[in-house]
Amino acid sequence: MEKSDPYRLDEQVGYILRRVTQRHLAIFSDAIPQVTTTQFAVLARLSELGPQSQNQLGRETSMDAATIKGVVDRLSRQGLVVITPDPEDKRRLTVGLSEAGKTLFSETRAAASAVSVKTLEPLTQDERVSLLRLLSKLC
Repeated sequence: MEKSDPYRLDEQVGYILRRVTQRHLAIFSDAIPQVTTTQFAVLARLSELGPQSQNQLGRETSMDAATIKGVVDRLSRQGLVVITPDPEDKRRLTVGLSEAGKTLFSETRAAASAVSVKTLEPLTQDERVSLLRLLSKLC
């Protein structure tokens, strides 16, 4: 690499995204200490879509098979989801919210929205809209 074109870590998109993610995770864990952001994403999708196969739930939450299995297992141990055999295919598992999961999601959904607001707080409203639009293009 030439001296005129140095690599500056602070200017790299991955580094900046990681720092923003770390800030967001800290804000989230302060507001909703009961679950992680990935666990909350599962609760949110199940609340939105109803019971799903574990495979479909992974796709709906952008998690690979190993990650969604671990998240679902932890939520199950916490009593926040119920796992049942699919009535049409006994090899497939269906994941749904338990009563405790429904209650937790209902009680924390406003706090989760506030986390997003706080994460974006340093930006103007127009900047927030632009950032979310641009980040969505990268997905």
